Amino acid sequence: MSQRFRAIQRILGVIIVLSSLTKLPPALLALAWGEKGTPGVFFGSFLVSFMIGVALWVPARRVNYDMRLRDGFLIVTMTWVFASLVSALPFVHGPPFLSYSDAIFEATSGLTTTGATVIVGLDDLPRSVLFYRQLLQFLGGMGIVILAVAILPMLKIGGTQLFRAESTGPTKDTKLTPRIAETAKALWGVYFGLTLLCAVSFWVGGMSLFDAICHAMSTVSTGGFSTYDAAFGFWNSPILEWTAVLFMMLGGVNFGLHFVAWRRASMAVYGSDSELRSFLRIVAAASLIVTLMIWFGGDYAGFGDAFRFATFQVVSSITTTGYAVSGFDQWSGAAPLLVLGVAFIGGCSGSTVGGLKVARVVMVVRQGYREIKQLVHPKAQFLVKMGGRRVSESVVLSVSGFIAIWMLCFVMLMLGMNLTGLDVESSFGAAVATMTNHGPGLGAVATSFSGVNDGAVWLGTLGMILGRLEVFSLLVLLTPQFWRE
Repeated sequence: MSQRFRAIQRILGVIIVLSSLTKLPPALLALAWGEKGTPGVFFGSFLVSFMIGVALWVPARRVNYDMRLRDGFLIVTMTWVFASLVSALPFVHGPPFLSYSDAIFEATSGLTTTGATVIVGLDDLPRSVLFYRQLLQFLGGMGIVILAVAILPMLKIGGTQLFRAESTGPTKDTKLTPRIAETAKALWGVYFGLTLLCAVSFWVGGMSLFDAICHAMSTVSTGGFSTYDAAFGFWNSPILEWTAVLFMMLGGVNFGLHFVAWRRASMAVYGSDSELRSFLRIVAAASLIVTLMIWFGGDYAGFGDAFRFATFQVVSSITTTGYAVSGFDQWSGAAPLLVLGVAFIGGCSGSTVGGLKVARVVMVVRQGYREIKQLVHPKAQFLVKMGGRRVSESVVLSVSGFIAIWMLCFVMLMLGMNLTGLDVESSFGAAVATMTNHGPGLGAVATSFSGVNDGAVWLGTLGMILGRLEVFSLLVLLTPQFWRE
């Protein structure tokens, strides 16, 4: 085996060892709560995944190889695949005793912060299992790989290539601090701080301490898992819903902005960001339109209730969190399609959100408008600008190419879902739910994937990883040039 692949094996071993540690907190909590059976399941799963990681690391521990960018793509992709495989173990051997296909789907949904589930009966599961699901989303929110980037330098492993392959959005090379590991630590610090603040807010708002911590981990991560089948409908509390709206929005903002605002102790940085302004405009417009649709459609008697539920669902969708108002897929007119449609847009670059990202969508819309003006004035020169600055042609072409490939993959995924036996509405909903990392879909997958066939479950797992890695990181592995030395 070449030095390159042995070095990749070493890094994967370290990352799998790190991901195995996620089984220890729920194992210790299960012991503390006196649960029967679940402590052994979590400790056993920890040992198996830990030994797999050690078995990969030991033979290659002395390899010295300088990673290139393309190695980062392979490591990031393999990390999500291996982490999902080993994270599925507790779901198979303990409650809810899923098949391995369903367990991998559930684990992948957690780590990719999709929030789609195959489990029905969350209210009856042991608390340690519920906590484990939320913990997967907390770690997946900022990315297991970025966590590893903060730790790998201690193991003398460079992290820049991993960070570039894992970060989302069109501004991957932006560094908040001179050293890449320090950047990862800064992001995790902001992320942890927001999650802690969210937990306290939920607790003060009326949740139990356990529910507050669990829902904070899936709200700031924009994951969407809950400890109840009814999610926020369990409390039916406007205070908790508006608190969730606030922290879902904060999760949908570029974490670089949060870091700079904290470091400067100033909110001015938020007002100067053009992508954030566009994001807020889209949220406001979509919320108002959906409110009017469901109010005039008679879904809710009062305008206040219509506005509350519409805003909650729109924010949940555009941030790809996936908390769902009960029966939103049955709302009047085109409201369900509009709600699901904003999931395509997603949040800001550098956030925990899935989807295409606001910056890319705005850029392509402005490029389209430029082409229209160019038809009217063929000899004139028009520029695409973002934040008052000209965007280079190479960036415009890159973003246009990305969206074209992304949409092609989406269509292929939807057709694949349909071929497994899902109807057209459910196929569209399943593709949106998984590839945008949104969670809820339409039709048969409006609330869960528990009733779909194994073929659709495996396609959904692929769709979630495609969406989380923004397509290119996975597709680049399919090119012959990638595998040439």
